Amino acid sequence: MTQTAPTSAAPTGAPRAPRRAGRIHRAWYAAAVGFVTIIGAAAFSSLPGLLIEPLHEEFDWSRGTIGFAVSVNLALYGLTAPFAAALMDRFGIRKVVALALTVIAGGSVATVWMTRPWQLVLYWGVLVGLGSGSMALAFAATVTNRWFTARRGLVTGILTAAGASGQLVFLPLLSWMVEHHGWRPAAVTVSLAALAVVPFVWLLLRDHPSDVGLAPYGGAYAPKPAPVPGAARRAVTVLFKAARTGPFWLLAGTFAICGASTNGLVKTHFVPAAHDHGMPVTAAAGLLAVIGVFDVVGTIASGWFTDRFEARRLLAVYYALRGVSLLFLPMLLAPSVHPPMVFFIVFYGLDWVATVPPTIALCREHYGEDSAIVFGWVLASHQVGAALVAFLGGVARDAFGSYDLVWYASGGLCAMAALMAMVIRRRPA
Repeated sequence: MTQTAPTSAAPTGAPRAPRRAGRIHRAWYAAAVGFVTIIGAAAFSSLPGLLIEPLHEEFDWSRGTIGFAVSVNLALYGLTAPFAAALMDRFGIRKVVALALTVIAGGSVATVWMTRPWQLVLYWGVLVGLGSGSMALAFAATVTNRWFTARRGLVTGILTAAGASGQLVFLPLLSWMVEHHGWRPAAVTVSLAALAVVPFVWLLLRDHPSDVGLAPYGGAYAPKPAPVPGAARRAVTVLFKAARTGPFWLLAGTFAICGASTNGLVKTHFVPAAHDHGMPVTAAAGLLAVIGVFDVVGTIASGWFTDRFEARRLLAVYYALRGVSLLFLPMLLAPSVHPPMVFFIVFYGLDWVATVPPTIALCREHYGEDSAIVFGWVLASHQVGAALVAFLGGVARDAFGSYDLVWYASGGLCAMAALMAMVIRRRPA
């Protein structure tokens, strides 16, 4: 892991001269801070599926109404991401992420005093959605692109897996709180977790390797680029430029289906769906946490595979396997946990966000220096797909009394995503 940057004298007032890295390159510390940050922020993504039944019982709000607030959260999470990547280029990673975590904390704690559905939409949908969209995967992509030249696929997998690790940490705790003490202490816990991460970001993370006189891991030393003005304009300009290419629409379409079949469906509706079949909420939440365990393994493995195999073929395999598993899920839901359900949880967990490293790799292959912003827009499609299914899943449950139709439809969409991935052309060398 040793990385040596070229040495040269620098005049007074010039950027810090490059220096020799330690035995462990500073890039790995940046990745570690990013990992802890995403784990701490994962608390907010663990809560929506646990809120549906308690809010329905306390306020008599329909599942469709609650699902709409979750869909606003997911949509803003995605639509904010490309602008966040551009803001990180303009103001730096630390400032953007610290502010985002503070907004998440404020929105989450404000829900404690809500009494109307519009307040849920404002606090959880808008504030938490904007805050979460300003970091998460866009944050992971930016850290990876700046600090690493080698091992990018592996690091992307590790940082993506951090969200699953956070789910593993927080989901059992939050489900226990909701069942024994109500949903309000759980909302306060989310707020405190977001605030606890802020000092790590502010004190330990640096925006660019040249800030500490180093080259990126596996690359040559380069001075820190000047801040890029017009963050919003740049994000939109990159979108229009990418939208003229075929790979962008195929990546956006496949990732929309990815969001629909994970965050929108399983993360939001698995717990209430299992509860419909008589399974206790804590048991269903525990199964989601187990998905998080195997998600860590699957995502890191996917990053390793992405460094070695063709990304579009990996995507096709991942989506095909996910679609098959979702088609079997309605037959597996029962009052208790049984071996076939455990097999589904393990299988689905390995595939949960394994799509992220090859998707980022394809963005990097086709769009170069703009890849983080392009991935932000691709992520926006992911969250729009998640938002639609979070809302429509609740509406379907209200209308048909079951989630079966939603599981089958999502399985079919995953088959379509597998075909779309294979159509993505390889960029000529």
